[in-house]
Order: sequence, then C-alpha cells, then structure tokens
Amino acid sequence: MVSLACAIGASTASAAELELQGNRLVVSGTLDGSAIKEFTEHLGGGAVHTVVFEDSFGGTAEAAGAFADAIRSSGVQTEVRGQCMAACAYAFLAGKTHRFGYGLQVNGIMLPVAVRPTAAELAVRWRGDEAHKTLADFTPAPTPVTPAVATTAATATTVASAAPVDAGGPPPKDNWQPEHGVLFTASPSLFGRIYNTYYCDGTQGRDFSKCERLPDADPYKLGVLTP
Repeated sequence: MVSLACAIGASTASAAELELQGNRLVVSGTLDGSAIKEFTEHLGGGAVHTVVFEDSFGGTAEAAGAFADAIRSSGVQTEVRGQCMAACAYAFLAGKTHRFGYGLQVNGIMLPVAVRPTAAELAVRWRGDEAHKTLADFTPAPTPVTPAVATTAATATTVASAAPVDAGGPPPKDNWQPEHGVLFTASPSLFGRIYNTYYCDGTQGRDFSKCERLPDADPYKLGVLTP
C-alpha cells in the first residue's frame, strides 16, 4: 500500500496520450475526451488487439463512457500497467478480457462509487453490462428543455459566440471524487502477486493505507479481473 500511495501521490493530471506499440495501444494520462477521436480510429483500424492503460489517474464519466463504448464495440482486450483510476477503471472493464499487466510494478484500479457498496452489490456491480450502468451514478441526467429555456439558451449562445474564448480556463471537473471508491491492488512478492481490495471513503486523500480492507472481495470473483 505504501508503494501505491507514493505512485499516486507523484501523479500529474496530464491529458491523455496514445502510443501504438505493435498490436498494443498504450493510453496514459487523464481521460478527458481530447483523444477519443484518435483512440476510436486506432481501434477501428483492426490492428489493435490490446488497450493498455498505464498510469491514468482520472477523467470524466462522459469520457469513460466514450472510451468504454469504443473498446466494447471493437472487442479488444484491456490491461492495466501501474495505476488506473476513475474514468480509466470503467473503460478498462469494457475489454473482452481485462487483466493486470506483468512486471514488478504495483498495479491498482480505483472504481468510483457513490456510496459504500454492500457485499451483495459487490458481487454483481462490475459484471458485464452492470459496469456500464453504474456510470449513470456520475453522469448528470439531461435537463428538459422548455420553450422559455430554449430561447434563453439561444440568446446566451449568441452572446457567448461574440465573446473571446478563454483557452486557458480550467477543464471540466470530474463528476466523481477521485479518491472515493473501491480500490483493487496487486503487489509483486517472492511468491507471486498479492491481491487486496479496499474501500476508500475519500477522507484519506492520497494516503490509501488508511482505506478499509474488504474481506472476501477477490477481483476475479467479482468480475473486475478476468483469468
């Protein structure tokens, strides 16, 4: 857990970057939607067999859904190398198979939750289509548009189009709290990898050693990892 906390603490919120390595597409950085067009084109070409998420520390629910849809429709495998948090974790689950990568690094995925899941909820929450449905917890429902609202919106759009665009403004905030969720880790040891699962309520910040360990929450049995 100490190694995991250090790795996450040293992260930076850079935009998503893609690197094609043979038939593996490596995705790193924040899944903010800026790379989804290029990502979809890579997968649509048919040359990519595995999407590798490497140290991706966040993003938006909308971007997570877009990446997940592209992965699901192409039927590729997914893999995590290092850390995969929030948006990355949901996109990871969309793979035909989804595994932790090999190597000496500590692998971890943080799946956001709105509230602490019960044991019964954990058993089904991230299996198949259920994983995709849970994104609704973090995606705002569309607001019904009335004629009055539409008129106001049109006026606002006209005014906004005449104003200069602040390209240096802050990016849209996540719909979830990055440190609040269920954390699955795999740490290397002399006897193979040691798997642990934790519930983090967000108050621990980046010190994940303070998270509550969840018993009987094997990531393979829960469908988070596939053999």
